[in-house]
Amino acid sequence: MGLPADSEEQLGTEPQEPTRLEMGRAGLQAFFAITAEWSLSAEQQRLLLGNPGRSRFYLFKAGKAASLSDDELDRLAYVSGIYATLNILYSPANCLRWLNNPGSGEMIWGRGSPMEYLLSGGIVAMADIHRYLNGLRGGA
Repeated sequence: MGLPADSEEQLGTEPQEPTRLEMGRAGLQAFFAITAEWSLSAEQQRLLLGNPGRSRFYLFKAGKAASLSDDELDRLAYVSGIYATLNILYSPANCLRWLNNPGSGEMIWGRGSPMEYLLSGGIVAMADIHRYLNGLRGGA
């Protein structure tokens, strides 16, 4: 006895890749949860997002983003990656301690704490911190 007709069709189909809009919305939802956990203000969140206009920012925050640029998607990915790697390396309380401790980044980036570097260094700082943390955990 065979599978029902609709089951056979489902077995042959590839899973759908998420659309750019779906990835953006999921990324924004994660971004706002992470930055709330990090106790960042709306202005600090805007800086991490590349300083979008206030109305665009509040559309993002409300989950009503129509589209995101490549730069915005990259920034969301970096914040998620930094958050995930920190949580592999440290307990939640120590993640925040590392982010806000001037000793964690001053010798490396010369800009005080990793959070200060993130907020002042743009996407380059995000890439630097992401790469540094991946190195600490033994990743590539």
